[in-house]
Amino acid sequence: MTQATGSAGTIRRAVGTAAALLAATTLLGGCGPKVGSTAAPRTSPSAAPKEALLDAVPDGTEGAFQFTGKDASSNLTGRIDPESKAFEINTAMAPDKDGITMKMSFLLIGDQIWMKAKFSGHPGLPKFPNKWMKLDRAKLTDSGSVPSYDGADQGNAGPLIDAATSVEEQGPGKYVGFIDVTSGNAAQALEDGEAAALGEAGKHVPFTALVGPDEHLASLTLEIPAAGKRKAYEYVVTYAGYGSTPKITVPTGGAATKAPATAYEMLNS
Repeated sequence: MTQATGSAGTIRRAVGTAAALLAATTLLGGCGPKVGSTAAPRTSPSAAPKEALLDAVPDGTEGAFQFTGKDASSNLTGRIDPESKAFEINTAMAPDKDGITMKMSFLLIGDQIWMKAKFSGHPGLPKFPNKWMKLDRAKLTDSGSVPSYDGADQGNAGPLIDAATSVEEQGPGKYVGFIDVTSGNAAQALEDGEAAALGEAGKHVPFTALVGPDEHLASLTLEIPAAGKRKAYEYVVTYAGYGSTPKITVPTGGAATKAPATAYEMLNS
C-alpha cells in the first residue's frame, strides 16, 4: 500500500479495555491484535482505483484531524495529531444486561497517557473525577490494557482497503467494491473471531469510500453481513478536519489530576 497505516490494535484496545472494564464492574469489583504496517511509494494521478484510494488514507503528513468509528458494539470519536504522536479517543458502551453504562476516554501524547471514566446505572460503581487522570505506565501490569499510538490511520482504513478484491471509481471521489475481511490484517480490524465466523460471506463484503476535494480519505463504510447470532451492521470510519483540527496538548491546571489507586485496580483487573 502507499503509506504506513495505523493499527486495528489502537481502537480495538480502547474498545476492548472499555468492554472488559464494563464486565468487571458488572461483578462490582482486550486488547485487540496489532495490525502490521506496510509502505509503498505514492501513486501517480493515473493510478488504478485501488492504489488511488490507498493513497488517500492518512499517512501522518496531513496535520491534526478528527475521526469517528462505529461497529456492531461501539461508537468512537476523537482526534489524531501525528506530528506529536498523539490522539484522543472517546467511547461510550451501550448498557449491559444489568443496565450499567460506561463512558471512557484516553488521551495519549508520546509516552504519556491520561484517562477519563464514568459509570452509571447501578449503585456501588467506581466513581472518578471528571478530569484527565494521568496514568503511570509502571503501575500497569499489562501495557496492552491501554491504547498506544500506531500511526495516523487509527480507523484501520488502510489494512481494510488493502484487502479489497475489487475497487471501482463511480465518480469523482466515490469508490465502491468488495473487501475480503477474512484475510491478513483486515481480519484483525474486526472483533476477535468475527472474521472467521463470517466464513465465505466475509470474502465478499461490499464497501463504499469517499475522498474529499483535498484528496484525503473522508469515509469508509463496510456492509458486514450477519453471522450466527450477530446481526448485519455497518463498519464506518470517517476522517475530517485535516490540518484545521487543533493540535493535542497536555492537559494542565484543573483539567488534570493523578490517577487514583482505584483506576489502576480497575485497569489491572
